Amino acid sequence: MPYRAPVAEYEFLYRHVVGFDQVAATERFDEASEDMVAAILTEAAKLCDEVLAPLQIPGDLTPAHLENGVVRTSPGYAEGWNAIAEGGWIGMSGQPEYGGMGLPMTLTAAVNEMMSGACLSLQLAPLMSQGQIEALNHHGSKTLKELYLPKLVSGEWSGTMNLTEPQAGSDVGALSSKAVDNGDGTFAISGQKIFISWGDNDFCSNVCHLVLARLPDGVPGTKGISLFLVPKYLPDADGNAGVANDLNVVSLEHKLGLHGSPTCVMQFDGATGWMVGAENGGMAAMFTMMNNARLGVGGQGVGVAEGAFQHALAYAMDRKQGRTPPGTGGTIGDHADVRRMLMAMKADLFAARAITASCAVAIDMQTASGDTEWAARAALLTPIAKAFGTEVGMQVAEIGVQVHGGMGVIEETGAAQYARDVRVTAIYEGTNGIQAMDLVARKMMDGGEAAMRLMDEIEARAETARQTQPDLAEAVWQATESLRETTEWLTAQTDINDRFAGAVPYLRAFARVLGGHYHLAAALAEPKGTRVQLAQFYINRLLPEHVGLLAQAQCGADGLYGLDLAALEG
Repeated sequence: MPYRAPVAEYEFLYRHVVGFDQVAATERFDEASEDMVAAILTEAAKLCDEVLAPLQIPGDLTPAHLENGVVRTSPGYAEGWNAIAEGGWIGMSGQPEYGGMGLPMTLTAAVNEMMSGACLSLQLAPLMSQGQIEALNHHGSKTLKELYLPKLVSGEWSGTMNLTEPQAGSDVGALSSKAVDNGDGTFAISGQKIFISWGDNDFCSNVCHLVLARLPDGVPGTKGISLFLVPKYLPDADGNAGVANDLNVVSLEHKLGLHGSPTCVMQFDGATGWMVGAENGGMAAMFTMMNNARLGVGGQGVGVAEGAFQHALAYAMDRKQGRTPPGTGGTIGDHADVRRMLMAMKADLFAARAITASCAVAIDMQTASGDTEWAARAALLTPIAKAFGTEVGMQVAEIGVQVHGGMGVIEETGAAQYARDVRVTAIYEGTNGIQAMDLVARKMMDGGEAAMRLMDEIEARAETARQTQPDLAEAVWQATESLRETTEWLTAQTDINDRFAGAVPYLRAFARVLGGHYHLAAALAEPKGTRVQLAQFYINRLLPEHVGLLAQAQCGADGLYGLDLAALEG
C-alpha cells in the first residue's frame, strides 16, 4: 500500500488540540497562518509520498556499504537527499540570516514525522544536520556560523553527532577521546567513536562531525568535556571542501534494521577541529543538539507507527479469512480482535502525535517569549515525547505484524521492516530508561511544579468537558488526580534510587494521562463521529493502564535488590 502523509491529522491537532494558535499569535511566528501551514504540510506530503516512500524497501534490501573507505548509500538515496535539500526542509527552523526558513519547530517536527513514516533510514540524515544547526546557532562562534550554517542548511554539507565510544555508552563522562590545542585556534582530535548515524555519505561534498573530547587539563567526568566541530574535508580559503582531514570510517555496523542508514565506527587521528562553545562546556552545547534530536526521535516513532498502521489497515480491509459478523464486509478487519488491534493502533498513534506536537509548541513558545514556564513545559515534555513516541512506534509496528498473521513475518509484505527499523529509536539519543530517570530527577528539581501546572490544565479541560462528555471527563480527571498523588510521592523521596526504580512506569502513566487529555480535546472539538469513538476507546480501554503503572512507580527500589544477580541464574 502507498504511504500517505497525515496532513489532515496535523491540521486538526493544530486547530483543536495542542494550541498552535498561541504560536501563530506571537510576533516571532506571526506568518504561520493556517493557509501557510496547510501549504507547507501539503508540499511536504508530496515529497514523502512520491519521493521518499518508494525508497523504504530498496534501502532495506540494498544497505549502505563501505567501499575503499567511502560509504556508498542505497539506491535512490542521493536523489532523495537532494529533494529534501532543494525543498528547504533541512533548514525549516534555521535562522533566515543563514538561509533557514525561521519556521516554528512545531512544523519542522511534523514534517520530520511524515518523512519518518515514508523512509526512516533516510530521514535520519536531515535530522542529524538539524541538530547540528541548532547547536551551532546557540554555541558556535560567528566565524563557524558564517562558514558552516549556510552549507548545512542548504544540504550541500551534512552533520553528525559523535558521543559514544566503545567503553563509554550512555556514560558519556567515561569517554577517552583527546583534544590538544594546536596554538592557532584549532585542536587536534584523537579517538574512536561508535554508533555514528550517517557518519559518511556519497552525496554531500562534506560531512561535519560534532565530537566530544577532553582537553589535557579536563577533569574526569562530564564537567571536563569540550565539543569540537571536525569536518571530513578542511575548508579552503573560499570556504569550500578542501583537503581531507585525519579521520576515517573504520567500519559499518550490521544492524537489525535501518539498513539504509550507515552506522559508522569513526576514527580520529589528530584531526583538525574547532571548539564549539566554552572550554569544558561540551555537554551543555551537545545537549542543545540532543534535546532537538530527542523530540525528533519521538516523532520518528510516531512516523513509523503511522506507516505500520496504514500498512496493517490496508491488509485488514482486503484479507478475507474466517466467518465475520453478519452485515460486515467479510474481511479480517471485521473480526472483533482485529478491530481491537486496529483501534488500539489508531488511538495510541493520536495520543503520541499529540504529545510530540505539544512538546514542539512549548519549544516554540519558549523561543518566541523567553517565558520560563514554557521552558519548563518543553523540558518536562521532551523525555515523555521521546520515550512514549518510540514505545508507540514499537508497539504499533508489532501489532501490525500480528494483524498480518503469518504474512507478517514474511519480509515481502513489508510489515516486519517497520518493527525492525523502529526498534533502535527506544535506545538512541538516550535510552527510554534514561528519559524516565531524567523525568523523575532533573525535571522534578522544581518540586514537581511544572508537572503540577500541566495537571491543572488537564483537570480544567476535564471540568469543561463534564457538560457534554461527563463519563470521559470524569475518567480523565480521576486519572490526573492519581498521577498528581504519585508525583507528590516521587518528589518526596530523598533516595533517588527509589525514584529511578519506578521511573519507567511513571513516565508511561504520565503519557497515558496526557493521551486521555488530548483525546478528550478531540472529542470536544468533534462531538459526533470518529473522534468521539476513538476517545471512548482510548479512555475506556487504554487509560486504565495508569492504575497499575502508578502502583509500580511507588514500589521503591528495595524489591529490585532482594535477589543477588547470581540468584537470577537459578
